[in-house]
Amino acid sequence: MLDIQNVFKTFNAGTVNEKVALKGLNLHLNEGDFVTVIGGNGAGKSTMLNCVAGVYPVEEGTISIGGVDVTGMPEHKRAQFIGRVFQDPMMGTAATMQIEENLALAARRGKSRFLRSGITKEEREVYREELKILGLGLEDRMTAKVGLLSGGQRQALTLLMATLQKPQLLLLDEHTAALDPKTAAKVLEVTQKIVEQDHLTTLMITHNMRDAIAYGNRLVMMYDGHVVVDVSGEEKKNLTVEQLLNLFSRASGSDEVNDKLLLA
Repeated sequence: MLDIQNVFKTFNAGTVNEKVALKGLNLHLNEGDFVTVIGGNGAGKSTMLNCVAGVYPVEEGTISIGGVDVTGMPEHKRAQFIGRVFQDPMMGTAATMQIEENLALAARRGKSRFLRSGITKEEREVYREELKILGLGLEDRMTAKVGLLSGGQRQALTLLMATLQKPQLLLLDEHTAALDPKTAAKVLEVTQKIVEQDHLTTLMITHNMRDAIAYGNRLVMMYDGHVVVDVSGEEKKNLTVEQLLNLFSRASGSDEVNDKLLLA
C-alpha cells in the first residue's frame, strides 16, 4: 500500500545550513499494516511523512501509494489517497462550524465543498453513528460549535474526519503529543478501534516508546534519515523499552542518542 524506495531529501542544499534529512530511505507497508515510527529528534520521521504527503518534493527515489507512483504528484492530488492527523488538535477542524458541518465537509471531500441545501436527515444519522465510535458523547452535541470542544475531543473528531472516506493510507504525525496522558490514551484507543474496524494502512509517528510497542502490528525506528530497526509480530509484542533501546544501539552503532530518545 506504501512503497518508499531509496528516497533522499535535503534542506538548504549548497549552503552552510545544508541538512540531509532522508538518506536513501526504504520502507514498504502492506495493506492493513499499522506501523508505529519512533526515533530521536532529527531522525527524519516527520520529513518522511511530509514527503509521502507531498508537502516536500524529493531529490531522489520514488514513493508509491496503492501501486500508483505519486513521486511527482502535488500535495492536493495526493489527498485523494491520504488521510492525515497533525500534532496540533486545532489544525484539522473548522472551529466556527458545527460538528455535523465539519463531518459533512470531510464526507464530501473531493466533491463539491459547499454544504448545498444543508445536511440531510440520512447524512445526519450516518454522522451520529460514526460519532458513537468515539465514545465521547459527541453524537448528542452535533450542532455544537467545534471551537467549544476540548483539545482531545477535537483531535478525536479530526481522526474521524480523516478516516470518514476510508483513505488508502492514514498518516498520524504525533497526533497525541499535545494532549494530557489520560486524553492521549483515549485518542489512541479510538485510533486503534478505527484502524482495525476499517482495516486502514497506517503510519503513526510517536515519541512515546511504550505507545510504539503497544500499538500496531509493526514498529520502525529511524536514525539519521533511514530505518535502523524494523520489528513485527510476536517479536514486537514481547519487546520492552530496554530491549528496544538495545536493539537501536546495535543497529545504529550509537549509545549517545538513548538519552535523547528517553527524554523525548
